[in-house]
Amino acid sequence: MLFPIVMKFPAVPFALLAISPLSPAADVPGFNSDIRPLLSDRCFACHGFDANTREAGLRLDTPEGAYAELEDGPAIVPGKPDESSVWKRIMSKDPEVVMPPSTSHLKLSDDEKDLIRRWIEGGAKYEKHWTFVRAERPDVPEGSGHPIDDLVSERLREDSLELSPEADRRTLIRRLSFDLRGLPPTPEEVEAFVSDPADDAWEKVVDRFLADPAFGERMAWPWLDAARYADTNGFQGDDERTMWPWRDWVVDVFNRNLPYDDFTVWQIAGDLLPDATHEQKLATGFLRNHAINGEGGSIPEENRVNYVMDMSETVGTVWMGLTLNCCRCHDHKYDPLSQKEYYGLFDFFNQTPVDGSGGNPQTPPVISAPSESQAERELELAKRIPELESQLKILAVKVGPGQANWENARTSGTSASDSSWQTLDIEKIDSPHADFRILEDKSALVVGPVPDRGDYGVTLTAPPGPLAALRLEALRHKSMTQGGIAKSDSGNFVLTGFELFVVGPDGKRSKLPIKAAEATIEQRGLPVSAALDSDPATGWAVWQGKPIDRDHAAVFRLPEPVLIPAGSTLEVRLRHQSRYKKHLLGRFRISITDTAPPAVDRADPSLATAIRIPVANRSKEQAALVRSAYLESHPAYAELLAEVTRLRVERDKLTKSVPKVMIMADREKRRDSFILAIGSYEQPGEKVEAHTPATLPPLNVEGRPPNRLDLARWLVSRDHPLTARVTVNRFWQDLFGIGLIKSPEDFGVQSEIPKHGQLLDWLAVEFMESGWDTKHLLKTIVTSRTYRQSSRATSELLAADPDNRLLARGPRFRLPSWMIRDQALAVSGLLVPEIGGEPVFPWQPPGLWAEVTFGRRKKSYTPDTGEKLRRRSLYTFWRRISAPPMFFDNAKREMCEVGVGRTNSPLHALATLNDPIFAEASRALASRASEGRSDDPARTLARAFEIVLLRPPSEIESAVLMDSYREARSAFDPETAREFLSIGETPADPELDPVEHAALAAVCLSILNTDETLTKE
Repeated sequence: MLFPIVMKFPAVPFALLAISPLSPAADVPGFNSDIRPLLSDRCFACHGFDANTREAGLRLDTPEGAYAELEDGPAIVPGKPDESSVWKRIMSKDPEVVMPPSTSHLKLSDDEKDLIRRWIEGGAKYEKHWTFVRAERPDVPEGSGHPIDDLVSERLREDSLELSPEADRRTLIRRLSFDLRGLPPTPEEVEAFVSDPADDAWEKVVDRFLADPAFGERMAWPWLDAARYADTNGFQGDDERTMWPWRDWVVDVFNRNLPYDDFTVWQIAGDLLPDATHEQKLATGFLRNHAINGEGGSIPEENRVNYVMDMSETVGTVWMGLTLNCCRCHDHKYDPLSQKEYYGLFDFFNQTPVDGSGGNPQTPPVISAPSESQAERELELAKRIPELESQLKILAVKVGPGQANWENARTSGTSASDSSWQTLDIEKIDSPHADFRILEDKSALVVGPVPDRGDYGVTLTAPPGPLAALRLEALRHKSMTQGGIAKSDSGNFVLTGFELFVVGPDGKRSKLPIKAAEATIEQRGLPVSAALDSDPATGWAVWQGKPIDRDHAAVFRLPEPVLIPAGSTLEVRLRHQSRYKKHLLGRFRISITDTAPPAVDRADPSLATAIRIPVANRSKEQAALVRSAYLESHPAYAELLAEVTRLRVERDKLTKSVPKVMIMADREKRRDSFILAIGSYEQPGEKVEAHTPATLPPLNVEGRPPNRLDLARWLVSRDHPLTARVTVNRFWQDLFGIGLIKSPEDFGVQSEIPKHGQLLDWLAVEFMESGWDTKHLLKTIVTSRTYRQSSRATSELLAADPDNRLLARGPRFRLPSWMIRDQALAVSGLLVPEIGGEPVFPWQPPGLWAEVTFGRRKKSYTPDTGEKLRRRSLYTFWRRISAPPMFFDNAKREMCEVGVGRTNSPLHALATLNDPIFAEASRALASRASEGRSDDPARTLARAFEIVLLRPPSEIESAVLMDSYREARSAFDPETAREFLSIGETPADPELDPVEHAALAAVCLSILNTDETLTKE
């Protein structure tokens, strides 16, 4: 043995062990191992569980049906094949009588007929399908001390085989690193392991990789496939959603090693737990990852039913390995699952308040999932805003008694009125895409078309003297849309930025600070204070849900009056960069004042009207309008109000920016569920309530209908025969490329009889009895000799076991495309190891999104820049109707998939040879391997080879590398070299000659595409 493993496993007394249902007596064929597969394949379609398609009243899937007295006698008479009508029909030469019938094109071979005859002679004993029987820990033969190896070795001896020798250490650590981290090991990790003489060297590496944060990212990928995770809704609309905090939660809980039973309960019913935490509610996003149909002709109730079916079938696949979708329209053809039982499971999920209408990618119920910094700022704002609002109320009470005098002053004309404002002459307006005409009232009018977005640079003659504030009037004109203020579709504008400068007589230009702003009207969510930030997504607008029927104004106050020298000019920068097209001011006028505080009320005719109405006769709205104008005339109040408004805007923007994750909840009033004829929402039949299939352990709840929480706990109960088996089978698939049962989605009657059924049961029980400890399970597997075998396949092994189902050698298969991409980033040194966050947009061929959406996508695909291009594949934005093309061997995530898509198609080379990320990786790998030296290409390429493959090249391989280098060197000239080195974003190495660097990079790209690089040995 290369290095012993010191893990300990409990010894189990033989007397306490149940005999596996897969181990029949030697002389009589076993029903589960030999007979059921034959009957399932040749007979059950016509004589099985589905009563609607059962012919001649004959049922062969149960002993009661098989032994029943029929017209021509019992189908099967235990011990007496010659008296059994089934046997007579099997042996009949009459094409009208023989079974299977000739029209089915199914036949039984002589050996298969002999099995059936011997089974009947042996008593025709039926057994419950083994996957529906509670898993028990099987007897482990004495041997190496590792149960996996002992069970595998015992099975291999039946075929006169034995475990292969262990793989070399470099191969093993590479295999382990991909399996537990999805990344290759570093050369330093390899050398440390290779040179470690300790007995527990392997176990230490295993523990270190299990503790690596990359472990959670690796384990999350197949779970996202099973959960049909995507960043969009699907269907033609395919709107973008924000489910990625749930994805980050999955990574986190794998790293935390959350027990799998909790992992199950939280995702199915975390919201129903007593005092459910934010995390437990967030976990239920698993069920809400389904596609959402927002197409115009879709029917809400049909959508809703489809969503519930998707949840039911996903749970059935992921936790039970059952093909429940076969029961939508009728009883299952093969498995003991009725249509009524399907809708019994359906009822668990039918209590969601989702009604199926619309295509909202954040369809309630939702939960906010702020980042740590966002959550901290939310708390700060939640505390600060009420404090300032309280101060506002106190200040309002303090200045309140002066309102009557203020009103008298306003109506008598002694207040700061238009007489305090001086309208300025406009000298010029700089705007490259809009033309203006200056009107007699000194306002500027846009003439002709306007761009979608644009800025105005307005130069004004400035009278000498103090400047306290500037007023911008937004004026209506008949040439605007609906006689409004702009040529937008509504006549509304959005002023996204406002800046004020003074240009002195010496030409020196100085920016003047703006302390506060107020306006006559502010559109909800677009206050005038937002025009003072640098965010084009905010700004000042005045839309009130109807055509604009009045002029508006905004006043921008300076912290204190500024003295304007004679001969100066003012420059005002008005920005219109909103996402709303053509929302540019169409007519405006600018005035200044030396009065503090300046007022805007004269621009509001409704205030002028209200203030002249006696106090007792004012409506509530008029009273509030006057009160607000009075309070805002006080500088301290106006300043405090501006700060409150600014913080409210920040809070609203923050709230809007926080991702919302769709989660589960149940309605207060239960929704009735029905058996749907042919699965159609339009054809409800018998009413059903939540229940589980009768072939599985009962779910007993007293005094109320069972709910999702009951279902989730039932799934992870010790007596449930499927959950643990199905789960460990998928983990085995992750490591060995194929599960102990090759159909991870189907553990029903049609599934294969595993060659290592006892091993599957041992792993399932070990998993449950370890407390559903995922890391313990994986460590148990990877510390076995079975896992550590060499993958070398001799001709004898290939002949005896071409697909390695007996496990007489180690796994060898092509890496999945996402792992191949991450490997290229890792070995080149480009990989950004940041965990979590919003999805990123790496390179992809242009036009793909437009092609699948017929050009209707408002947002075209724009690759990210910088580090986002080099994040792990897990974080790639996943458009459901156009999955990332570099992952073409992966599940499309339109529905739950738990199988493995594997390909060695030459088409994959289109990505691995031409994707910009691989070109960048090869360039960076060449630079990394050269270590700043360009005088020794053989050394550089040998170093690159060892970084990727973790071993030095042989003499033959070194010669091939140098031949390739010389050929590439001669093919490049300075121009083509610079062109090749410019692919992607990462700059070329300035220490290397461009032609030299290009030649080295071309050979490194070949290394990244070798079979050994793309394969897990």
